[in-house]
This record gives sequence, structure tokens and C-alpha cells, in this order.
Amino acid sequence: MKQDKHYIERVLRGDINAFSYLVDNHKGMIYTIALRMLKNVEDAEELSQDTFVKAFNSLKDFKFESKFSTWLYRITYNGAISKLRKKQIEILDVVDVVFTETEVVSTYNAINEIRKSEQRKYINEAIESLKEDDAFIITMYYLKENTIDEICGITGLTLSNVKVKLHRARKRFYDELKAILKDEVKAIL
Repeated sequence: MKQDKHYIERVLRGDINAFSYLVDNHKGMIYTIALRMLKNVEDAEELSQDTFVKAFNSLKDFKFESKFSTWLYRITYNGAISKLRKKQIEILDVVDVVFTETEVVSTYNAINEIRKSEQRKYINEAIESLKEDDAFIITMYYLKENTIDEICGITGLTLSNVKVKLHRARKRFYDELKAILKDEVKAIL
């Protein structure tokens, strides 16, 4: 973003108050990423603050080779991974679940029949029930609309690894969403 560059240059010239614009502009998504990965409000708030402190202290090293937001997301992602490792949470791959095209289409059609506000509720509920890595990659790709290349830049993973993780996360997301919608239908009946 051109505005980000303007404020970064101001900070680098000594106007540290200009950094508040950058914080205000990006704090929502930084917190969202932290919360999705850590699944704890206090940890997410702490990681968000740590991210901006690290960004401020390393701003001179930012080379404008990627978007500033991508750089911030990478700091957040790495910080979350470090926190998760410290807590000794093991992230295990789940065996791939194969969905037929009919199941995916019927789930999609069921979602389209729900009002928009309810859709958002169910989507967030499904994302929150995913493991940290899956929630992160779904959030970055679908909600924040980052490209696979940008996600590679954030995570440090290879292109093929991000594609595989996205594919698996999407399957798990559909599975969670299908289970949530099935429970809702049972509750209504």
C-alpha cells in the first residue's frame, strides 16, 4: 500500500508517532491471525503487541519487496508458531477425508440458503474449531484474500507445501461446517 510506505518512511526519518497509523491500519487482522492460531484472547493480545514491537524495532530492515501487511503477517505467524511450540502443542496432520462433489455442492447449497449473518456465524464457528495452521491458512487465503505466493512469504513454506496445506485445510473446513450445519438442522427439528 502506498500509504503504508509513506508512514514507514516517516517513521524511518524519526517521526515515531507515524507508526500509530500503521498499528491502527493493521491491528485488526494481526489480532485475528493471532487469535485464530492461539485460540486464547490473552495470548492473542500479547502476540499482537509483540508483533508491532518487533515490527517497529525491525522497520529499518523492511525492504519493500513485499507488502507491509505480508511482512507483519509473517512476524505474527512466526510468533504464534513459537508460542505454540513453547506450550508444547503438537500439530498433527489428520488423514485426508475424501468428499464427493455432491457432498461439497449440497453443503454449499445449504449455506446459500442461510441468511448472510448466519453464514458468517457458522463460518467463524467452523474456522475456530480448526487446528491453528488450518485456521490461519483459511483466514489468509479466503478472508484476507492473500495469494498462495503471499502465504509462502508469510509462512516461509514452499509453494507446493502451501497448496497441500490449503487443500487439506479446505477439506477440514468443509467437514467442520457440514457437522455444524447438521447439528443446527437437528436442533431445529
